[in-house]
Amino acid sequence: MTRSYPAHRRDIARLRLATQRISPAVGASTGTATATVASTVRHLLAMQAQDFAGAKWSVGLRTPGSTDATVEAALAAGEIVRSWPMRGTLHFVAPEDLGWMLSLTSERIIRSAAGRHRQLELVEADFELARDIAVAELGGGRALSRADLLERFETGGIPVAGQRGAHLLGRLALWGVLVFGPLQAGEAGKADQQTFVLLDEWVAAPRVLERDEALGEFALRYFTGHGPATVRDFAWWSSLTLGDARAGLAIARDRLDEIDLGGTRYFVPRDAVAAASGVLVLPGFDEYLLGYQDRGAALAPEHFELIVPGKNGMFMPTIVVGGEVVGTWRRTTTAKGVSVEPRPFEPLSAASLRRFDAAAGRYAAFLGKGFLPR
Repeated sequence: MTRSYPAHRRDIARLRLATQRISPAVGASTGTATATVASTVRHLLAMQAQDFAGAKWSVGLRTPGSTDATVEAALAAGEIVRSWPMRGTLHFVAPEDLGWMLSLTSERIIRSAAGRHRQLELVEADFELARDIAVAELGGGRALSRADLLERFETGGIPVAGQRGAHLLGRLALWGVLVFGPLQAGEAGKADQQTFVLLDEWVAAPRVLERDEALGEFALRYFTGHGPATVRDFAWWSSLTLGDARAGLAIARDRLDEIDLGGTRYFVPRDAVAAASGVLVLPGFDEYLLGYQDRGAALAPEHFELIVPGKNGMFMPTIVVGGEVVGTWRRTTTAKGVSVEPRPFEPLSAASLRRFDAAAGRYAAFLGKGFLPR
């Protein structure tokens, strides 16, 4: 079914706010009132989680009543997992989905890293030995920190200096051997860190899908949790070839609606309704921007380098008003609480500033800290 919308990028942005469950849809319930950490992650299929602290807020802002501790508890209990299923970047996913996603993405990601592996003088025998060591050290439900596991590799005869250790761990994750597990208390003054565990021991009931079924599931879940989006957005986000992305869309197509804006075809879940206008405080690397190859619906091109300074791949936290990215923000934490400083591209209205403070207050509550007004 093709739906008619005014040909303006803001319509796409406000629909995404609703389908991503960032803001409630106008006149419709998105189901977020009863959302859990696990159901939020499952709805989006995958949520970028390279920046651990920011990723927890990405989940929290979509899960009313949750806290930083709630998200960490879900990770510790295995209700969600953190791994590298796509684009060589860490994501949160539902545990039962990780295996079938890797079955579609890992081979291509591994091939793309071949040149870097040659530079690091990593050969297949190194990865296979690392796998054997990891299985021996982690079997029986054991967990090790990154540093401890790399130490085991070194002791076992695999040098891990430079980026070699990171690529060894990444390969084992792509092979479905390792996944991040429970948090381990950090040393004095240091943050807690996730440990590594064996995927087949940590995830008790993985879904096993045939290739075509998996492609259709990938497409349906992406467009349901991120639509409106194009097939090229999906191919980029998923690490699939454009051909596989189109094949997956063809399988899922009868469960999606289509929007034609200026000749560009967007796919969206059935009966999607745009979100109400509002002011939002989003973390860097949130799916609202990172979920698409083309980010023009929410971010004007002239502001891109203000969000990604120097185009260095580091995304700043954003202020969003009515679906439009209008600035960045910075957090300051003291013994008394959290203050959040807005840095808009243009001055915000008094009403928008009040709503910004309300959104920032929700962020402070998520962290379990008092909010210090500007």
